[in-house]
Amino acid sequence: MSTFQAPKGTYDLTPPRSATFLAVREAISAPLRDSGYGYIETPGFENVELFARGVGESTDIVTKEMYTLTTKGGDQLALRPEGTASVLRAALEANLHKAGNLPVKLWYSGSYYRYERPQAGRYRHFSQVGAEAIGTEDPALDAELIILADQAYRSLGLRQFRILLNSLGDKECRPVYREALQTFLRDLDLDEETRRRIEINPLRVLDDKRADVQKQLTDAPKLRDYLCDACKAYHEEVRALITAAGVTFEDDEKLVRGLDYYTRTTFEFVHDGLGSQSAVGGGGRYDGLSEMIGGPELPSVGWALGVDRTVLALEAEGVELDLPATTSVYAVPLGEEARRVLFGVVTELRRAGVAADFAFGGRGLKGAMKSANRSGARYTLVAGERDLAEGVVQLKDMESGEQTAVPLTEAAAELAKRLG
Repeated sequence: MSTFQAPKGTYDLTPPRSATFLAVREAISAPLRDSGYGYIETPGFENVELFARGVGESTDIVTKEMYTLTTKGGDQLALRPEGTASVLRAALEANLHKAGNLPVKLWYSGSYYRYERPQAGRYRHFSQVGAEAIGTEDPALDAELIILADQAYRSLGLRQFRILLNSLGDKECRPVYREALQTFLRDLDLDEETRRRIEINPLRVLDDKRADVQKQLTDAPKLRDYLCDACKAYHEEVRALITAAGVTFEDDEKLVRGLDYYTRTTFEFVHDGLGSQSAVGGGGRYDGLSEMIGGPELPSVGWALGVDRTVLALEAEGVELDLPATTSVYAVPLGEEARRVLFGVVTELRRAGVAADFAFGGRGLKGAMKSANRSGARYTLVAGERDLAEGVVQLKDMESGEQTAVPLTEAAAELAKRLG
């Protein structure tokens, strides 16, 4: 037993379960790669001010959950709590928006960090795959991202997730709603911290999960009643495009994402099999974020889907992914000469694109064959001194148990042929 353990609220990914996480990342990113999204990777930490401005100083993420540090040079840094602000910062720094091809479509995958109370489905270190479409205001772009996320989840075999959809309005109509909401909230029985939030960002109060708060919000003003004609038309077009694509969604007028930068379209993917932490992903439009962090006006939209949450959703539905075997051929040498020869065959197989492994450590036949079974290999190559003297190796089909001698010089070609 090691003296050290993973920090509280984190987890290690180890085989064989790690293969499921890799498959989920691949499935989520595949529709994006097929739709013009290029890969971007940003540092694991950023300037604290990037998140204070972008995510919002009143959010729990910034006020309570960010891991911050001060460098020897006095810089204030934070482990990234989310991906959008970092990706937009990187796109602006690289002047991707000036390349003349808008929107700039990017996808990313990585780890994020928030200091929260660990519980099922919520970690202090978690993994996401995200997508951002930067620089274009178009309801078709919002619809595209929702459709691609739906496609990714369905390709994994998930069926019991729901898509919640809402509009948060824009800089024209939201201030009127904000004032009406503040007037309503100020008369409620709320704690001091929530009252401070009313003055900074009252929409965040609607996102409060406490039952006693939600009970008082029953008669709160509805944002839909305050949307301007432009926002209404935009939202209806998003709804129409998603519907035409055969994607089912639910209108949720109370849906308010927990970050300050969202405008107009906002959406969330939830899975009821996960208990209180039901959200598996979400996103929306953030037309003003670029200006918040010092960039030009760049209307944008994006989402992030939790890899950890998606794996939990798969487990809740009992979905088992069809994962490829990590090893197709396992070589078992009997003796020093066979060890050198079969190692050469394994190297040749790997160069030909065949997943091959080797019985390291000079184990006997019985122990080596147990390892071959555990590896999941379809075929095992066995060779001893007599086989090499005859110029052959024994090729065993691990499914049928059939064993045949094949010429040593043809072993790699024969295996490549059998494995297709």
